[in-house]
Amino acid sequence: MSKRDLKKYLGELTKEQLEEQLIELYEKFAPVKTYYDFVFNPKEDKLLQEAKVKISHEYFPIKKPGAKWRPKAKMRRSVAQKLIKHFMTLGVDSYVVADIMLYNIEIAQTFSSQNFIKKELFYKSIYNSFEQAVNFIISNGIFNDFKLRINGIFEETSQQKWKNKYDFEAILDKIDY
Repeated sequence: MSKRDLKKYLGELTKEQLEEQLIELYEKFAPVKTYYDFVFNPKEDKLLQEAKVKISHEYFPIKKPGAKWRPKAKMRRSVAQKLIKHFMTLGVDSYVVADIMLYNIEIAQTFSSQNFIKKELFYKSIYNSFEQAVNFIISNGIFNDFKLRINGIFEETSQQKWKNKYDFEAILDKIDY
């Protein structure tokens, strides 16, 4: 069904029929419920804290009570990417999205400062996240608000002697700051 056909169909419905359909969608589909719950009660701070906890558990998992060993860090970038995409779909404030993007990189750097990581893919993945974050921040006109954190991420790549630190530097060189 095209958008035009949908508009025509909805235009033919009474107010009560529209309300019924919206309530049915709300009850039947979790993404619709999530969207309306956010629209009417946008607790961005709570969402941000929950996202940060999920991301930090990817690098620093919590030992469950009674467990004999500590779980291994998974370091999945996809977890953060899904959260960021979800935030964008909901229409969360760009400052919150930028914060979670940079937090993802910062927690990965904290992990790498304490653990030797052999996989080149880890460094490439964090670089990709950095590039996406910088592009997002610039396109939303909030670079000056995040300039210190962006610079701090670059400094950390240099301090940890990441092999791709020059790639990070190249991104910053493109920006007039």
